[in-house]
Amino acid sequence: MPNPHLARALARALSPRPDRPGEERRVVLLGVGSELRGDDVVGVRIARRVESLHLPGVTVLDGGTAPENLTGGIRKISPSHLIIIDSADMGDVPGSVRLLSPEQIVGMSFGTHALSLTVLAGYLHDETGCRVAIIGIQPRSLEFDAGLSEEAARSVDETVETLAACLGTASDRGPPALEAGS
Repeated sequence: MPNPHLARALARALSPRPDRPGEERRVVLLGVGSELRGDDVVGVRIARRVESLHLPGVTVLDGGTAPENLTGGIRKISPSHLIIIDSADMGDVPGSVRLLSPEQIVGMSFGTHALSLTVLAGYLHDETGCRVAIIGIQPRSLEFDAGLSEEAARSVDETVETLAACLGTASDRGPPALEAGS
């Protein structure tokens, strides 16, 4: 079942850029994380599952532990929106999901990659003018060979469903409206 809080936040984040009215929505979804470190894999797992949906106007990239290696390709795509997905120690309950702006992640601990997501997000925004949002998922464990926790697995499913609902609409219509009571 889609996460209504994430869906509302994504609807705002995926709105057209005011300085480019009528621009076609081109979204890059960048999954970040390590297969070897427990819940750090959430970003990569979500990216792979969303990629299998073949959503129109959405390019999905697996950044693994070195998302900075994909900056050249992202610049060529010149997205209107960039969504980065990673595990993030936000001090929440394991499995919690939040949509964050680059400004909100300063000082947070993100997964196992070397380059700060704040620096990566800032660079890609400056180079492409895209709107950047980060989906952070609170890990239970980032221990080597820990496996994916039940909480993170539920969050992966919920986040994939939410992204499919929000990104699976025609790019000129924008994100779907939420049902009353969501």
